[in-house]
Amino acid sequence: MTDKQAFPPVTVTLESGPTGSGSIDDFELFYARRALDRFRTRLGRQGLLDLLAADIEEGNAFLRESALASDGRFTPGTTVLATRGLTSGEFLAWMEKAFAGDEKPLLDAHPEHYVMAPGADGFNVVENIGPHVCSFYMGGWGTDAMAWAADADELLPESDFPHTMSSNLFLADGTVVGRALTQFGDTADGFTASLTVYVPTSCPPDVLEHHLRHYAVEFRNWIVAAAAARA
Repeated sequence: MTDKQAFPPVTVTLESGPTGSGSIDDFELFYARRALDRFRTRLGRQGLLDLLAADIEEGNAFLRESALASDGRFTPGTTVLATRGLTSGEFLAWMEKAFAGDEKPLLDAHPEHYVMAPGADGFNVVENIGPHVCSFYMGGWGTDAMAWAADADELLPESDFPHTMSSNLFLADGTVVGRALTQFGDTADGFTASLTVYVPTSCPPDVLEHHLRHYAVEFRNWIVAAAAARA
């Protein structure tokens, strides 16, 4: 049996045709976002929840089992973004308005955002945690639920990062399945965002890795949207 023939890598270069700027990847991203927006709009929130009901049940079971197996222990990971041309105050003002209003700019920030809306138990998020579609809430749960943030190893000096927000991530039954710690500090020409997520220690490493990527995508897009809103 002979070895499979090795072929050189194939590359495709756009030489002419479209008059607008951008690469083929840029074109594909535009059309993918447009198609996704169409499906979200046509289905609506309840339609999306109905469509994903089985996935959410399976994803929430994974998170619940992971949290129980981890016995309150979490593994942290941090994504750091550097922004130029916008202050942390400008960005956070936009975020506060977005989280209190129309969820469309929140959904638009990531292809795997399905619901981002206030709920009776906290702010409800339906999104992917690793490969799993999950429905969870952001906020506190019980007395002194947020005390962990004050002792977190990932907490940065307040002098450098004065804007800090922390949250538990919990299921509707109160099971804490994760945590989030976001910190923002201005620089000479913009700001730095330190975005930490905590997942149950029993989760496979790819769950944490993909959420660090998730943070990079959604916060980059929110920052770009905040900058565009100034015009």
